[in-house]
Amino acid sequence: MCGIVGYIGKRDVQPILLNGLSKLEYRGYDSAGIAVLERDQIKISKVEGRLANLSGQMDKHPLKGSAGIGHTRWATHGKPSDANSHPHADMSGKFTVVHNGIVENYMELKKELEQKGVMFTSETDTEVIAHLLAEQYQGDIVAAMRMVIQKLHGAFSLGVMTEHEPDKLVAVRQSSPLVIGAGQGENFIASDISAVIEHTRKVYILEDGDLAVITQDHISIMKAETGEAADRKLLQIDWSVDQVEKGQFEHFMLKEIHEQPLTLRNTMLGRINDRDEVSFPELAHAAGAFKDVDKIFIVACGTAYHAGLVGSTIIEKLTRIPVQSDIASEFRYRDPIITDRTLVIVVSQSGETADTLAALHESRRNGAKILAITNVPTSSIARDADYVIATKAGPEIAVASTKAYTAQLLAFYLFSIYLAQERQTLGKELHSELVKGLKTLPVQVEKVLENADEVKLFAESIKEAKSLFFIGRGLDYPVALEGSLKLKEISYIHSEAYAAGEMKHGTLALIEKGTPVIALATHMDLYEKTVSNIKEVKARGAHVMGITVEGNVELLNAVDEICFIPPSLQLLAPILAVVPLQLISYYASLALGNDIDKPRNLAKSVTVE
Repeated sequence: MCGIVGYIGKRDVQPILLNGLSKLEYRGYDSAGIAVLERDQIKISKVEGRLANLSGQMDKHPLKGSAGIGHTRWATHGKPSDANSHPHADMSGKFTVVHNGIVENYMELKKELEQKGVMFTSETDTEVIAHLLAEQYQGDIVAAMRMVIQKLHGAFSLGVMTEHEPDKLVAVRQSSPLVIGAGQGENFIASDISAVIEHTRKVYILEDGDLAVITQDHISIMKAETGEAADRKLLQIDWSVDQVEKGQFEHFMLKEIHEQPLTLRNTMLGRINDRDEVSFPELAHAAGAFKDVDKIFIVACGTAYHAGLVGSTIIEKLTRIPVQSDIASEFRYRDPIITDRTLVIVVSQSGETADTLAALHESRRNGAKILAITNVPTSSIARDADYVIATKAGPEIAVASTKAYTAQLLAFYLFSIYLAQERQTLGKELHSELVKGLKTLPVQVEKVLENADEVKLFAESIKEAKSLFFIGRGLDYPVALEGSLKLKEISYIHSEAYAAGEMKHGTLALIEKGTPVIALATHMDLYEKTVSNIKEVKARGAHVMGITVEGNVELLNAVDEICFIPPSLQLLAPILAVVPLQLISYYASLALGNDIDKPRNLAKSVTVE
């Protein structure tokens, strides 16, 4: 949930660390800090609040050196404060640590250290690591680090620096992402490739249990438990620097909403052949692997879970295999019935979501086949799955996911057709209509974006609302869930989503005069029933924005305002219908003056349970 960056080389380290942290602030922004080796002495500067606070402090009191580590924090243990900010040091100040994750047994370790006379200056779990390093150090930081790791329980990635060995940095990964950037006469540590991409496109992706030693001219990676060398491939990253910058847009979220047509094209690229058959080059080794599958679980969190809800309906319809969508944090604890004929599809934008990764491991122990849908093919989830579908959405910086979500939806459509082809359950006519519809989606999304003003005024009008409701039937319901989540995430307006037919079973009691309701009505086979539900909320005084398909002007008789999406196959409507909801959330938050890309209390990659 936090961001880590480190550098060792010949250049001035302070601007490199601050710039790297600026690319990681989406991972945490409660506080920020850096530690620099200044003439072989560690100097630390850290402060509560946004990175701008740290930059301002360092303008007045700069640190000079060519090696250092930095951190931007999303608080888990201890409130946001200067004292709880990273980096943390031992009592002597000769060891300093930055940390992402949670040390689950830190209280036990802290009590042991306190009994030995160690004085703590923070409420964090991280500080125990610095004190343990000082306790274990016998002239070799790697040996000390390996001893400390054995004492730690939980998920963590670490960047470590010591005055005793100023020519090196140490990095450790355990269930929390960390990469090593390889440069010329300089090397880097980061929890996200975006932090180092402008300096190098060559990276090592650390795996669980890896310990890396970094000097300005050398990188060595070993397994922390055994000390044996770990063979990790040096990867070439093809993202451009421009892909992680805002460009002409005021916020990353708006940029990413407008990138969705390109994202959809990229997700389809190379996956539909000249005969309109769907194929995945990355599943070439999976030929026939899914023919005997008799049950599918889709497991994810948050936005990815909403994508899974759409995916479960599409897969069932096209393949006739029973599919169940589960929230990852609940799935692993309910003892689901899994056999060797079960396929578990795990979905995660980052590929590092802790609950989803844990569900993957639990499913594997029970014999399931594992398919991952992720935006990061080098992530933990991708490496641990049997099969991987990359969504190809490119870097997504805003905490509230938009283009990664629609890419996940498209991946589900493509996989559903692929699976139906393998099992011969899809008629030629529907197959042709689906593929034709998928190819048309990018242009249709562009059209929705061109008509953003249709929802902008409505979005601005709801900024004073106490509560807002989203309703829909069929596939409109999971889209309503996603729309409600987006609004909550960045506007902080309370909102709920309901299957439209459920409103009369209690929730209508919350509707009063002026209550905003967004009603999705893109399912024409359920249209009359949806209109009946709209009339139920209208009768209680609700102000209703309807979202429906172009040409359906009849809905104007039932709603106060309307937004049209281009006509498409009903099954494909979720990709089009979610775009106005993303825009409503964005413009409502903008009207409220919120920090859209970095909403309070949230972080992009949830790497703790």
